Amino acid sequence: MKLTPARRVAGRIRVPGDKSISHRAALIASVAKGPSRLENFSTSHDCASTLGCIEQLGAAITHSSGAVLVEPPGNLCTPISALDCGNSGSTMRMLTGLLAGKSITATLIGDESLSSRPMNRIIDPLKMMGVSVDSNGGKPPITVHGTPSLNPVTYLLPIASAQVKSCILFAGITATGRTTVIEPTTTRDHTERLFAAFGVPVRTAKQDTGATEISIDGPARFHGGDMMIPSDISSAAYFVAASLLLPDSELIIENVSLNPTRTAFVSLLREWGGFVEFADERLEWNEPMGTLRVCNRDTLGASSQGRQIASSMIPALIDELPLIAVVGSQLRGGLEIRGAGELRVKETDRIKATVNNLRAMGAEVEEYDDGLAEYGPTQLRGGLIESYGDHRIAMAFSIAALVAEGTSEIVNASCVNVSFPEFFQLLHSVVEP
Repeated sequence: MKLTPARRVAGRIRVPGDKSISHRAALIASVAKGPSRLENFSTSHDCASTLGCIEQLGAAITHSSGAVLVEPPGNLCTPISALDCGNSGSTMRMLTGLLAGKSITATLIGDESLSSRPMNRIIDPLKMMGVSVDSNGGKPPITVHGTPSLNPVTYLLPIASAQVKSCILFAGITATGRTTVIEPTTTRDHTERLFAAFGVPVRTAKQDTGATEISIDGPARFHGGDMMIPSDISSAAYFVAASLLLPDSELIIENVSLNPTRTAFVSLLREWGGFVEFADERLEWNEPMGTLRVCNRDTLGASSQGRQIASSMIPALIDELPLIAVVGSQLRGGLEIRGAGELRVKETDRIKATVNNLRAMGAEVEEYDDGLAEYGPTQLRGGLIESYGDHRIAMAFSIAALVAEGTSEIVNASCVNVSFPEFFQLLHSVVEP
């Protein structure tokens, strides 16, 4: 994909349905009592992997007018072949939890990238619950030997992870008694919200240490229903960044998820002087949503003070960190990101990928084991940008290309299909050269 500098962005858009919510809603619907209609379901390849897996397990999937209808089988059946999770860590980790309490043996596989990602973080707590799980040295493929006789556990997350939390809670649905996950740092809470919306109460409590306890009582049963899935704020983030970086830009993004565990990126840009406002705020199926209005008022990064993303902020910003690094290259005083070692084990090594691409575009960047530091503002220059097959790297550096001098070419740009197949079409629709 070749991109040239932009003068500004303007218009009104709607990005696809939230990926995190779509994964969870589909998994819940597959074991619920009665059918579920999921409007504005994510168009990402990752969420298609989730649908493909639950279809193999017996759910009937019908696509109709932008919605997905899920007819649960009553009882999930043993798949006749391996469940292919593609590139989706969310699918593999949460589906393993869902299958843990079923009388099913299933093998979950993924692509080359997913096959290199750590899975002991879900295997360890599931074994505590009485589940037998085989793996390739803690990495996929993994085989789960489900059992309806699960033990409830109280589990302290060693690493903040919404996927691991969700895996344990999905398993806890079948366990007899109270299953509790303790997260030292708050992560996205879509699982808790959707459990409650589909009929399974969730209790949350703050500890004196600041940690959060999330508990469910099992066994429990979900109830199907019709849900409108809000648009993905992580997808909207790229357009927010472009609007704040390019002069005279103004953009409206409709029906976006405004879940407080997902808006840290917007809050950060506001702290840095960016103008982003919420409108038409409402709650649907226990999820906040509304409209974003973003304007470039030449106030982003007006202060020359250096900025630091501390380790405590990382879980809430994990998906947007490559994009934040691109924005940081344009700010006076630069930016430092620390405590982000988790980026090393995403779809690619996102720290190295971000550093390499920033350097290729002329930025001065220092790489750390757990982050990076850059010195801005930098007039980026166009060039050959390596996506490393990672959708978030490809999209982040597409925004960098809009503020660079000269033409940029994103290698393997089609990897954006993992999360946002419409990305380049929507970007071209609002860019004014």
